[in-house]
Amino acid sequence: FYETAFEDGFAHGKIHGLIEGRALGRAKGFEMWEELGFYEGFAVMWKAIYEKQGRGDDRATTHTKRLLDLIAQFPKLNPSETDGTDFSKLFRQIRSRYKALCSTLGVRPSLRYSDRSQERGGAADGAVAEPVEALPKETVWKLEKGPPKTGHAFDF
Repeated sequence: FYETAFEDGFAHGKIHGLIEGRALGRAKGFEMWEELGFYEGFAVMWKAIYEKQGRGDDRATTHTKRLLDLIAQFPKLNPSETDGTDFSKLFRQIRSRYKALCSTLGVRPSLRYSDRSQERGGAADGAVAEPVEALPKETVWKLEKGPPKTGHAFDF
């Protein structure tokens, strides 16, 4: 009786593990490609701007080309386990190159989905993450309504 129940439970768990694994893989893959798509669009836009301005030998152009090369190395199909592709290393390199490009351009880097989901406790379980604009905005300084102006330029 014990062996039969164990075998049934094991087979049932194997099926559900496969289903949940696929769902999690799909969600994580979407997150990664959403972030990579943002970086690629960012780099392509700045590359076009710099080419139009005739600044092809600029430092930002070099960072842009290297970022696009790194993104092109990212596998578009599921690699086999023997392939040896290190996703996390390649992703770190891409993020680092993006930050270097932003620093060169004087633009504040905006890390996409993965950082936002970690700030909110992770929405990788299939829940829809709320957009950043919907989060409550905190003010740095408390604004108080002061007394009405008396008409003078300087009130001491």
